[in-house]
Amino acid sequence: MNVSSNKKVIKPNRVILLGSGALRIGQAGEFDYSGSQALKALREESIETVLINSNIATIQTDSGLADKTYFLPVEPYFVEKVIAKEKVDAVLLSFGGQTALNCGLYLEESGVFAEYGVRVLGTPVETIRMTEDRHLFAGKLSEIGVKTARSKAVYSVKEAIEAAHFIGFPTMMRSGFSLGGKGSAIVYNERECQQLAEMVFSSVSQILVEECLKGWKEIEYEVVRDNHDNCITVCNMENFDPMGIHTGESIVVAPSQTLDDYEHQMLRDIAIKTIRHLGVVGECNIQYALDPQSREYRVIEVNARLSRSSALASKATGYPLAYVATKIALGYDLTEIPNGITKVTTAFFEPAMDYIVCKIPRWDLDKFDGAGQNIGSEMKSVGEVMSIGRSFAEAVQKALRMLEIGVDGLDPDAFNFNDLYTALTIPTPRRIFAVAYALRNLMTVDEVHELTRIDRFFLYEIVRIVTLEQATRTHRLCNLDDLHMRQLKKAGFSDHALGRLSGESEDSVREHRHRIGVRPYLSQIDTLAAEYPAETNFLYFTYGAQRSDVSPSERPKILVLGSGCYRIGSSVEFDWCTVSAVKAAQELGYEVIMLNSNPETVSTDFDICEQLVFDEITLETVIELNDFYRPIGLLVSAGGQTPNNLALKLHKVGIHIFGTAPESIDNAEDRNKFSLLLDRLGVEQPLWVEADSSGDLEKKVRQMGGFPVLVRPSYVLSGAAMHVAYSMEELRSFLGKAVEISTEHPVIISKFEEASREVEFDAVACNGEIHLYSLAEHIENAGVHSGDATLVLPPQRLTIEAMKKIRLIGGRLAKALKITGPFNGQMLCRKNQVKVIECNLRASRTFPYISKALGVNFIREATALMLRGVGLSEKQPRSLLEMSYVVVKSPQFSFARIKGADPRLGVEMSSTGEVACFGADVEEALLAAQLATGFKIPKKGVLVSVEQESERARIVNEIELLRRKGLVVYATPETAIVLREHRVECITVAVDELLRRDGQPLVEFLRSGHVDLIIGTGLF
Repeated sequence: MNVSSNKKVIKPNRVILLGSGALRIGQAGEFDYSGSQALKALREESIETVLINSNIATIQTDSGLADKTYFLPVEPYFVEKVIAKEKVDAVLLSFGGQTALNCGLYLEESGVFAEYGVRVLGTPVETIRMTEDRHLFAGKLSEIGVKTARSKAVYSVKEAIEAAHFIGFPTMMRSGFSLGGKGSAIVYNERECQQLAEMVFSSVSQILVEECLKGWKEIEYEVVRDNHDNCITVCNMENFDPMGIHTGESIVVAPSQTLDDYEHQMLRDIAIKTIRHLGVVGECNIQYALDPQSREYRVIEVNARLSRSSALASKATGYPLAYVATKIALGYDLTEIPNGITKVTTAFFEPAMDYIVCKIPRWDLDKFDGAGQNIGSEMKSVGEVMSIGRSFAEAVQKALRMLEIGVDGLDPDAFNFNDLYTALTIPTPRRIFAVAYALRNLMTVDEVHELTRIDRFFLYEIVRIVTLEQATRTHRLCNLDDLHMRQLKKAGFSDHALGRLSGESEDSVREHRHRIGVRPYLSQIDTLAAEYPAETNFLYFTYGAQRSDVSPSERPKILVLGSGCYRIGSSVEFDWCTVSAVKAAQELGYEVIMLNSNPETVSTDFDICEQLVFDEITLETVIELNDFYRPIGLLVSAGGQTPNNLALKLHKVGIHIFGTAPESIDNAEDRNKFSLLLDRLGVEQPLWVEADSSGDLEKKVRQMGGFPVLVRPSYVLSGAAMHVAYSMEELRSFLGKAVEISTEHPVIISKFEEASREVEFDAVACNGEIHLYSLAEHIENAGVHSGDATLVLPPQRLTIEAMKKIRLIGGRLAKALKITGPFNGQMLCRKNQVKVIECNLRASRTFPYISKALGVNFIREATALMLRGVGLSEKQPRSLLEMSYVVVKSPQFSFARIKGADPRLGVEMSSTGEVACFGADVEEALLAAQLATGFKIPKKGVLVSVEQESERARIVNEIELLRRKGLVVYATPETAIVLREHRVECITVAVDELLRRDGQPLVEFLRSGHVDLIIGTGLF
C-alpha cells in the first residue's frame, strides 16, 4: 500500500530501528507488533532497514522483515558500532518501548547521532525528553494552562522527604525515565517515602513527588499528529479501576462508558491542545485523572512513543497506529495516507465504535514464592487479553475466560473471600470477583462504590450478570426458550458456565441452544459510523447482533488457533510459530482464518491473514467458527498449550485436526500414558509411580530410591504445580496443588535426577519419520525449568555418542506416536546415559531460536508437511557439527517487579522473556546475551559464596581473573579459606551471621555499593 508521491517528503536511504529486547513486565509483545508494522511501512517506501533487537522469539527479528538484523543488546555501545558499520542516515526511536527511547536519548545527548549524521525521524528528541522528564513536562503544560498534579521533581532522598511533607501525605512518587510504572507507589508516611526513594535512586536520577489522586477516574486518549499540525484522537479508553492502579494493571474499557459528552469533548480538546504544544510527530498516548464529582482533571503523563495502550487502541479500533506513525515520521500528512483497514478512507479520520472492548491483564503472581498479591501503581502483570462485545457484561465475561485462570467468567464459586472488606479496598488480581461476591451477598451498589471507587455503571453491569446467574440456578436450561437463552448469552455466559449453574453438561447446553436456533453472529469491526460500508477482515462473535456481517468464500480454508494471552511459559515465541504457520498455509494456496484474543501480538494484525476472528480460544467458540466457515481442518500445534489442550475434545465432536492425531497428543500429555509408553519402548526415564490415592506413599518413594522426587501433573504449561519434594510433608503439600490443577488427568511422581545435563530435542516429522531436528544444551544442570535455563546451540559439552542416542530416541518417539508436525523432547544426559523427561507434540518455545540459529523455519516446514505431506523448502539446516558460530539463548527475569518474590530458580518457570545472541564462541555469545538481559559488567567488587566444598577449588582461577581486572573480592568464610589457600586476595564477609539477623545487615552491605556482582550457590 504505497502512499501517494509527495515532493515534501525527503526519504532517508537507510533507517535503523531500535527494538525493545526481551519481553519483561512493563514492556512486552506490543513492541514486536509496533516495530514489525514500522518495518513493513518502510519496506513499502523502498527504504533499507537495519534492526537491532536481541529478542530471537519475535516476528520482528525474522529474516526478510528488516534488510539486516543484529541480535545485539539495545545499548549505546552496540548501537553506535552498528550505525558506524551500516552508515545509516536516520533512526526510529518510538517503536522499541522505554529501552529504545532511553538508548536513543543517550546517543543524541552524547553527540553520536550528530557525529554520524543520523536524523531522528518522527517526534523530536527535545519533545521526547520533555515528556520523559517529569519536571520539564509539568512546566511545559503550565505554559498553556493545562493542569498537572501539584508536584516537585527531586534528585535525592532528602529532597524527596521534604517534597512529600510539603505536598502532604499520602503522596504519589513516580520514577523518571522508567517503564510500566517501575519505582512508583503511593506512600503514606516518611518511612515509606524514604524506603521507596532509596530503592528508586539506585537506578534513576529523578523522582517526581506529586499530589495523590487516588480514587479519581483514569482516562486515556491515543492521539496522532502529523508535520502540518493535523491532529486526531483515535481512541479513548477508561479504566475500570480508579487512579492508584497502573493502567497496565487495570481492566480497561474502550470507548469510555461513563463520561458525558462535555467531559469527553473537554478531555479530547485538551489532548489535541497538549500534543500540538509539545510538538509530537506521529502517535502518542495521554493519560488523565478525572474527579468524578467536580470535572476537575489532571494530565498525568504523555508517552511520546508507541506504547501498550497504543497496541490496545490499534486492535480495539482497527486503526493501524504503528503503520501510520511510521509514514508520518517519513514526512507524509494524515490526508495522504490510505487506511489499510477500512479501504475507503485516509488516515485522517476518528474511528466511531459500535461495540465495546475490554482488556484485562494476566498476572502470574502465584508462580513466585513469597510474592505479595496486591497491585498498584507499579506493573506486575505479564500479559493481557482483549475481548469484544456489544455490552460490558458480554465483553468482561469473555475476557475473564480468555485469561485461562480456571474461571468461566464472573464465577460465583471461583474464589472465597473471608475478609470481604480487605478484598474490596486493597486491589488484587481477584478484586473484580470480590465485587461480584459482594453484590451477590446483598451489598448495595453504593456500598461497593464507596469502598472501591469503581464507577456505578460498571457495578450495575455486574449486578445484571449476578441476577441472571442466580436466576439460572432455579431453571433447567433445556426448558428455556430462545428469548431467555439469548438474554443469557448476550450477558456473556458460556455454555460451560450455564451447564455448571444448572447442573447440566456443556454438550447438552450446546445441543439445546442449537436446537432452538440461538447462535452467535460474526460481526465486523465497524468504525465508520455507517457512513461507508465496512470492508474489514477484523471480526468477532456476538449474541447482540441481528445477523452476520460476512459470508464464507468458496476457497479452501484452514483455521489456525493462536496462543491466547501472554503468560509465563507461553509468550511471543508462539506468536512467531502461529504467524509462520499462517504464511506457510497461504503459500500453499489456503485461505487462513486466525482465532486469537491477544492485542499485543503480530498474529492479530490486520494484514496477517484473510480472516481475523478476535475471540476466545475455547471449545464453544471453535465449534461455532468451524460450523460457520466449514474449513477443511484446524491447525492446533503452533499456538502452544492452549490449542493443544483442545485437540482431543475437538476431535471427538468430528472436527479434523491437521498433523499428529489427537490420541497421540493425549498419549504424550497424559503423564501416566507417556511413562507407560516409554517403558514399552524400552526408553530410559527417571523412575516413576502414579500418584493415586491408593497405596502407601512412603513405600512408593522408597521404591524410587528415596527423596528428592518430582511431582509432575499432566496437561500443564511452564511446569505449573511442578515441584521437587525433599520430604514427605513437602510431597503431600505439592501433590495437593498438582491434583487441584490437573483434576481430569493423572499426576505422577518421578525420581529427581541430580547432576544431570538437560537437552532440548526439537524436530519436525511426517508419518513418524523425522525430517528436521536440532539439539540445544542447557548450561544449568537439570532442576532449572527449560524456559529459565540458558541454552547453547550447537551443544558444547555433549559427546558424539550422546548426541546420536538422543537423535535415535527422538526417532523412536516420532515413530511410536506417529508424529506429523512439530514436536519437542526434553532429555537428561549423564555420562552418555540418556533419559526422557517429556515430549510435547506441538511447537515449543525454542522453535524460533533453533530456526533462526540454523537458518531454516521449522514451523514453515512442519505446516507444509501437515497440510500437504511435503515440505516447502529444499534447504537443509546447518549441521550442528559444522557450525562456525555459537548461539546462546538467555532468559529475562522480572523479579525486581514482584515485591517479596524469591528469585531462586526451580522446576516451575518464572522468566518473562528471552534473548539470544550470536558469537564466534560460547563465551562471546553468552556475554552478549547476558548484557541484553540487563546484566552490567562489574566495576567495583564481587561477593563469592560457594556452598559445595567440591566446587570451591574449581572457581579459583576465574575469581583471580576478576581480581586482576580490578574487582575487590569479598567471600564468605569457607570460600575465603579456599581462595587464600590458592593465594587469591579477598576480604571475608560473615554473610551467614548477617542472614541470621533477618538479613538486614546483608541488605545494607549490598546497598553500600562495594559489590556489583554476586557469584555463589546456597547464599540465599
